[in-house]
Formats: sequence, C-alpha cells, structure tokens
Amino acid sequence: MHITNVLTLALRLATDAGNLISQQRPRLSVEFKGGTELVTQADVAADELICRGIRQVYPDHQILSEELNPDGGTDAEHLWIIDPIDGTVNYAHHHPQVAISIAYYHKGKAKVAVVHNPFMQETFHAIAGKGARLNDHPIRCSSKSELNRALVATGFPYVKDDLPRLMGRLNSVLTRCADVRRLGSAALDICWLACGRMDAYYETVKPWDFAAAQLIARESGATVGHIHPLPAGANPEIYSENLLMSAPALFLPLQKLLQAADQESVIPPSATPVPPQFASAQGS
Repeated sequence: MHITNVLTLALRLATDAGNLISQQRPRLSVEFKGGTELVTQADVAADELICRGIRQVYPDHQILSEELNPDGGTDAEHLWIIDPIDGTVNYAHHHPQVAISIAYYHKGKAKVAVVHNPFMQETFHAIAGKGARLNDHPIRCSSKSELNRALVATGFPYVKDDLPRLMGRLNSVLTRCADVRRLGSAALDICWLACGRMDAYYETVKPWDFAAAQLIARESGATVGHIHPLPAGANPEIYSENLLMSAPALFLPLQKLLQAADQESVIPPSATPVPPQFASAQGS
C-alpha cells in the first residue's frame, strides 16, 4: 500500500461526498440525535459513500465514522476516521462553512488527511512529513507572536452543561487576545489556523471532528496539543478533549491563560478515565 494511493482515494471520496451533499441540500430532512444534535439524511448518505469506497479498496481496514460507526475502536493497525459533514448545523442553514473530513491513521499516527469544503471549493490535505496544502498550494500557519494580536477560533457543544468553564475561557481569551471567531466547523477552524486565517484554536470535540485537520495544522508548522496534561494511556493524536493549537510562539502563553481560566471557573477540568476511542493504539 503506497501512501500516495491512500491520499488519492481520500481526495476522490471527499470530492464525491461533497458533490452528494451539495445535491441533497435543497431537499433536506432533519432529525436530532439524543434530542439535541442535528443530523440530516445527507450525513448518513455521505458516510455510506465514503465507507463503501474505503472498503472496496481496503476491506481489512477499520473505520471510525460519526454516523455509521461512532463507537468503533482505534486499536487497528490501519484506521480511517471520518466526519461526513462537519458543520451540519451550518449545512442545514445554508451557511458555506461545511466540510468533509477524512483521515487515515497507521498504528495510532495520522498519515493522510483531507478536509474538503464543497461550497467554498477549498480542499486542504496533508501527508505526514510532506507539508500541508490548500487546493494543491503549500500553506503555512501564521508567525504571530503577540497574544493581544491573535485571532482565536473556538466552538461550543450541543449539550451546554459546562457553561461556567466555557464562559470563563471565552472571557479570558477576549480579554487578552485580539478577538474570537466561531465558524461552526472544528475541521475548518483548524484548517484556517493551518493557512494563517486564524492564529489559534481551542475546543473539546469528537475524534472525527479534528482527526484530519490536526495533521494539516501540524504539517503547516502549527503547534498541536492540549490545554491540560493528557490522562495516562491517551493517544494525543486521537484524544479530542481540551484541544489547543496555535502559531508556535502563542502556544504556551495561551495554554497558561486557559489553564488559569479553568482554575478560576466553578467546574474544574474533567478527570474522567480515557474512553476507548481516545486510547493509544496498540503498537504505536
């Protein structure tokens, strides 16, 4: 298996899924998972298209995907992590910030990443060790070094049961940084960091929301990590709680700022055990 073949497949499937969701948006049927999380028939159809395409070429590979296999493990040697529509609320409201996210992992490490926005005709991709690209042009993260000049991206969860901590973080960032942006798609937030449109990003998401974009950010020169130390056994390339990514010079100052905000909030940072989908892969 050659890594460029993996990228070619991921690019084709992301483009095909983008065409599919573009065609289906005028006639959407909307439902809510768990009573809060919006999902459309296009999410499921795009997930099916991508999974079917992977299995046709790599039948022995494991797939973790938001709609069809959200509880899949991450301990396979060959693992694909898929978000068929990142930014479903945007999609349903006809906002253009929507992405298909496809990542390929080998032994717990991200090797190939594609994030495709069909409505803006922008495709971000990366191969580990080969740099990041937007529409096949090389990209680099910003060189911003002053926190008070930084434009910071973040997002908020469907279930808002941790508002004191979220608002504490937001207040600290708005006080010390230039401003905050919320695109409604974690994958695009991170890719915009990768191409210099943002200077930093923080949020807690699901693995499929950031699996591809984090490799693109890393390959663009951004520093990729977490606000707090990870639990024992967590794989930093899959563990998606308290994410923090930024231009290199901003990482430590922003990390300290957010840690201090959490210490001052009513609800302390979570100390729950590592869920299986965040654990380090065997052999990594």
